[in-house]
Amino acid sequence: MATSDPVILEWVSAALEGDQNAFAELVYTYQDAVYNLCYRMLYDRGEAEDAAQEAFLRAYLHLNRYDPARSFKTWLLTIASNYCIDRIRRRRMQWLSLDDPLPSLTLREDEPEPEEASILREQSEAIQKMLGRLPPDYRAAVVLRYWYDYSYVEIADILDTTESAIKSRLFRARQMLAEQIDAKTAPGMGKLLLENV
Repeated sequence: MATSDPVILEWVSAALEGDQNAFAELVYTYQDAVYNLCYRMLYDRGEAEDAAQEAFLRAYLHLNRYDPARSFKTWLLTIASNYCIDRIRRRRMQWLSLDDPLPSLTLREDEPEPEEASILREQSEAIQKMLGRLPPDYRAAVVLRYWYDYSYVEIADILDTTESAIKSRLFRARQMLAEQIDAKTAPGMGKLLLENV
């Protein structure tokens, strides 16, 4: 299991002693990772910002529970993902808005042509809709695996479960996603979703 680097541990120790600047350094270091996780799970910028703030608030209030033998980032993402899962469960009966689509799945240095950008946006929206139909625990596992490239062990640690449970969730999630694929709305997405991990 990965541990945090000495600078992070130093900031945690100082924050525990009341140094707000040290905690601010932790926030600055991890704010993008926490926000991105929240956004991928909640699909709403405002909600993701609120969730990220809540995750940092909870981390601050429970900093004395942090185990220095564990990665601080993993601990923080655990708090954020659990909060997002709870939030998703509370709104389960509501339809999710897709006002702000996910960015393109491919990394490019040059801007795509308008037609290509439109196709990428449609594919991104299709994936977002499909992810939105997954149970929260499955969605969290998919986001952590495919967007953050965490290992099964790391995902199990973040979601407080076993490695075999994560493998099972990912397998079932891929099956559920495959059933949703419509060749007209998401061409080429079947291969991406059905790939072995």
